[in-house]
Amino acid sequence: MGCCLLGTLSANCNATPQDQTGSSSTNSSDATETSKQQKGSIEASAGSQSDCGDYNTSLGLHVFRDFAGDQKAIWTSPFHVRLVDAEWLVPLGIATGLMLSTDSDVSKRLSNSPSRIKYSNDLANYGIASMAALSGGLYLWGRFTHDDHKRETGFLAAEAAIDSTVADYALKYSLGRDRPLQDNYQGNFFQGGVSFPSEHASAAWAVAGVVAHEYPGPLPSLFAYGIASAISASRVTAKQHFPSDVLVGSALGWFIGRYIYSEHHDPELGGGEWHLPVLEPDLGRDWSAKNMGSPYVPLDSWIYPALDRLAAAGYISSAIEGLRPWTRLECARLISEAGDRLGDEDSESMARLYSALEGEFANELNLLGGGTNRSLQLESVYARLTEISGEPLRDSFDFSQTIVNDFGRPYSQGSNGVAGVSGWASAGPLIAYARVEYQHAPSTPPFPAAARQVMQQEDFYPAEPPNTPIPSVNQVDLLEGYVGLQLYNWQITFGKQSEWWGPDQSGPMMFSDNAEPVDMLRINRTSPFKLPSIFGLLGPIRVEFFVGEMEGHHWIYGVNTGYIGSFTSLFSPQPYINGQAFSFKPTSNLEFGFTRTTIFSGAGVPFTAHRLVQSIFSLGNGLPGAIDDPGDRRSGFDLNYRLPWFRKWLTFYADGFTDDQVTPVAYWDRSAWISGLYMPRVPHIPKLDLRVEGVYTDLPIGGNVAHGFFYHNVRYLSGYTNWGNLLGSWIGRQGQGADTWATYWFTPRNKLQLNYRHQKVSKQFIADGGTLTDVGINADFLIRSSLSFSGSVQYETWDFPVISPTRTNDVTTSIGFTFWPEWSSGGSRQSTKAGDN
Repeated sequence: MGCCLLGTLSANCNATPQDQTGSSSTNSSDATETSKQQKGSIEASAGSQSDCGDYNTSLGLHVFRDFAGDQKAIWTSPFHVRLVDAEWLVPLGIATGLMLSTDSDVSKRLSNSPSRIKYSNDLANYGIASMAALSGGLYLWGRFTHDDHKRETGFLAAEAAIDSTVADYALKYSLGRDRPLQDNYQGNFFQGGVSFPSEHASAAWAVAGVVAHEYPGPLPSLFAYGIASAISASRVTAKQHFPSDVLVGSALGWFIGRYIYSEHHDPELGGGEWHLPVLEPDLGRDWSAKNMGSPYVPLDSWIYPALDRLAAAGYISSAIEGLRPWTRLECARLISEAGDRLGDEDSESMARLYSALEGEFANELNLLGGGTNRSLQLESVYARLTEISGEPLRDSFDFSQTIVNDFGRPYSQGSNGVAGVSGWASAGPLIAYARVEYQHAPSTPPFPAAARQVMQQEDFYPAEPPNTPIPSVNQVDLLEGYVGLQLYNWQITFGKQSEWWGPDQSGPMMFSDNAEPVDMLRINRTSPFKLPSIFGLLGPIRVEFFVGEMEGHHWIYGVNTGYIGSFTSLFSPQPYINGQAFSFKPTSNLEFGFTRTTIFSGAGVPFTAHRLVQSIFSLGNGLPGAIDDPGDRRSGFDLNYRLPWFRKWLTFYADGFTDDQVTPVAYWDRSAWISGLYMPRVPHIPKLDLRVEGVYTDLPIGGNVAHGFFYHNVRYLSGYTNWGNLLGSWIGRQGQGADTWATYWFTPRNKLQLNYRHQKVSKQFIADGGTLTDVGINADFLIRSSLSFSGSVQYETWDFPVISPTRTNDVTTSIGFTFWPEWSSGGSRQSTKAGDN
């Protein structure tokens, strides 16, 4: 009922007052003709306002008549839902469903402190009182000063609050949901409760919406919506409402505020248009590129190495290479930039590379100028068989890994298999993506006693890991899957997602695809922007924020709780992680960025808004699990510099990482680093590129850190891992290594690559230390336009005495096929109008 009610409020905001209320101020034929003209104008242009210059904002009996008309429009709205409203009703319904399924668990994890609950209650009550005072104060101020704009603002804000409250209470008593503190957080409906939806949130967002649009601008919007957000969040932390109560209440209030403003606001008094593209998909069928949802290109795609070559060769200058993945529309923008710079004198290999990318992103290139992106696309169908002869390494947190940067897929000695399918759906600003696969790996024997003793000692486990084998894996896994919304080049996505924060190929120090993707909420600026005034010297900028929940952690320690967990089960709730990234490109040759992540909350420490803010902004330290503990913080810095003396031939890059310090730039001697050189075209061999990287977490100059310090924490004993695999670099907690690749590009999709990797783990970290060396050859060929083959052979030798007393060899052979279907439903259409990018 709530979603249907919201749906038609959106539809009604684009109709005439006669359509909505059934009443008219005049019956003359001239008025009828005016109404028809107005309706046609509104249907042709989003955000048009009703002719409300004669709307009476004085107090009197007419208020009751107007209120009745508003309520009629609100409650008859379900009969006006349109098919196009599904573009936002569906994600709202999905979000509500997800919250309903997690309401009980989330509310249980919040703090039960009486003082915190009282503080939240007071904040909500004082906040809603201030909103009421704001409405009444503006109305009286306008009356006494004869300021019609202020009087209208106060009147419409109060009208929106009353209308939303009436609708809210009608739904409350109809649905009868218990509050969180009733019946042990069950939140059952039709039990006589009054929890769903939240009246505080509904009224707050109704008032905030009116005020923010009567006085458009960043500061009034921040003020109004900030108070509304604080009120809404506090109703959850006060345990008076579940998250879904607040979501639906906020949406209900916002839509009713939008309806009241659109119907009764007098444009001649000032104010702005209440226009949000996602709510008006039928007003013209063309979207600007900045408001189109676009899926992220998977991190293991052939597209990134191809774009790297073009960028390093100087054909792309605005690419932010330290923040990936990129959306398909952002890739298309970069390809368009390269096309503008390619000339007849450029090498054939670069021209062919551009041509292949142009073909891959033909639809997205058409959409850069605006259009419609409604489509259902099957991206790929793939299968891979990997045979490992000999015992591989599988624990980079303590030792090393044989297979790295493979999304944490399981593997073991013997035959390993993967088969999957991926695809996406897009419609206007909405996007949904899924990559599902079946995974098989044989059972894995336990580590020997000496290795388990090392693990207990280095990881501070309260007991030695069990001497039991890991069962074989036969599972269907959602490798990546998310839903999202893009507005003005900001894309918000929720689901299981990957990150790659750094210019490295071996795997960034901060975040890579070495581990299974994290369930997260991500806010990403998909295309660069520039700041005004002197800040424009920073050049194009991209920023990203996420908060998610990690998995696979067995032990957590707190000063007040001791050890919580077991080797045979996972503790609950699992730790949370948030991250922020800022990348700048002041010149076409120079890019640098700062990153930060924090692991926080978890068992014994509830997730709260205070904990989240503390984990992001705190610079101090606290005891593990104590109230002032900000969490396990890490910071990074990356640099990418195209050497001006060899502009199209050589790029230098570096990636620094430190634990519990502000930035590796200030604490370089206590930081781990990767540095590398990339040559997109070897002189006289234009189809060959070369990349060399060196990396260490075993500080060569003896910084003041403990052994095995990086990626570890005394509270979260499994450290910086997700399902046991490092989220950062394969080099591990205290090692030194190097990685080299030489790639020969027969064509843009056909290439042969040679790889060499070496790692040395410190004896100060593990008894007798350890070494790993492997060499490999990888081939990727496009057999047909829609079928590709990949194959690799890797020979590895490793020596970790605590695992095996003798040097061990293994050979990893892999073959895979990927079908790239050209089938899609819908598809993109280019607009005949120039779009705003």
